[in-house]
Amino acid sequence: MEGSRKPVLIIAPHPDDETLGAGGILLRARDAGRPIHWLIVTQISTSDGWPRDKVDRREREIKAVAEAFRFEAVHRLEFASALLDTLPLGNIVGAIGNVVRKVEPEILLLPHRGDAHSDHQVVHDAGAACAKWFRYPSIKWTLSYETLSETDASVRNAEDFRANFFADITPYLDEKVRIAKLFGDEMQAFPFPRSEEAIRALAAVRGVASGCRSAEAFMLHRARI
Repeated sequence: MEGSRKPVLIIAPHPDDETLGAGGILLRARDAGRPIHWLIVTQISTSDGWPRDKVDRREREIKAVAEAFRFEAVHRLEFASALLDTLPLGNIVGAIGNVVRKVEPEILLLPHRGDAHSDHQVVHDAGAACAKWFRYPSIKWTLSYETLSETDASVRNAEDFRANFFADITPYLDEKVRIAKLFGDEMQAFPFPRSEEAIRALAAVRGVASGCRSAEAFMLHRARI
């Protein structure tokens, strides 16, 4: 994985999933010269009952976070949030597949299938369908990330998150926290899971498991070298 300058694509069911789950490895990849791409699957809109001020604030947050990460591009599918499980999976696979073909990522980062939120489960399945080497030959690494408030909140015991791939993010933890705070009211006071203390605590636990001060953990599904 090291030494390559080919793209990384992270698929986020909702804005903030990418930062909580893989903010450190994205920053590390960016500084290593890899183009990093952010695919946001859902959106909130006034037509779905969201207040205008909340929708506008979310748009400002996405813009600020994109600038902070210095993403090569932000790709938006604009499916309604919290309703993905009401849609034909093939529609979501097709939309994600179009982005994968355009970006040609070497590394594909997905939400964990066992997460509590149904959007995460659907996005994992749709994203995994876009990891077939004979359809999307650019992909060499397919991994799932863990998302505070979703992975830890799940009671789907048959699909526990089993960390088997760790990234040292020690130099990037402070920047990850700073970017997470750009999401405003998505971050709340500890012991709320989306909090600075929780981000730092999880990074420390994953660091202890892998021999560094701060780490992010992933489930490696497939690697081709």
